[in-house]
Amino acid sequence: MSQMRLPLGLPEARETEFLVGESNSRAVHQLEHWATWPVMSALLVGPRKSGRSLLARIFAAKSGGRIFDDADRASEAEVFHAWNAAQQERRPLLIVAEAPPPIWQVKLPDLRSRLAASPLLELGPPDDLLVPQLIERAFERHLLHAKPDLIAWLSKRIERSHVAILRVADALESESDNRLSIPAVRAALAQNGLITETDEP
Repeated sequence: MSQMRLPLGLPEARETEFLVGESNSRAVHQLEHWATWPVMSALLVGPRKSGRSLLARIFAAKSGGRIFDDADRASEAEVFHAWNAAQQERRPLLIVAEAPPPIWQVKLPDLRSRLAASPLLELGPPDDLLVPQLIERAFERHLLHAKPDLIAWLSKRIERSHVAILRVADALESESDNRLSIPAVRAALAQNGLITETDEP
């Protein structure tokens, strides 16, 4: 699947774009078509560093809606009242959490029923096409220079998660000149326990 970006329209363009792949395209589609939601609230969930908060901000900027971020760590009564207010005001509300119920253990019965009635938008682990894009983005932020063959090699040898990609960039930041080779990367990541496959290229 080809990649596309959703610009927020702020000066820091690369920091305000959300990379879209197969693992998150359905959630993006649902956000773009929020007027079709059965209620005026939806639940956006995804693992750490998956860009869920950024995607929520893009949604709010485009739709004029509201965000309730880190809802799974907030007062359930506040989330409940925000959900009700969205219905009364007819203004979309995106409730953002790391995981949906029942993983998110909601005790308030009225909130459980309202979340159950809301569309569930899920961001999954990065897919085959998204992993190299995310590695390139992380390397840019750390001023790391890597050729395409190294990105391709690395994409097949690290844990497929947003957090792991950021940890890889952190581990490589101290490499000499920040110009990376496969042997240097292999050694550095093996030392930090970040390589999942150690076969030769």
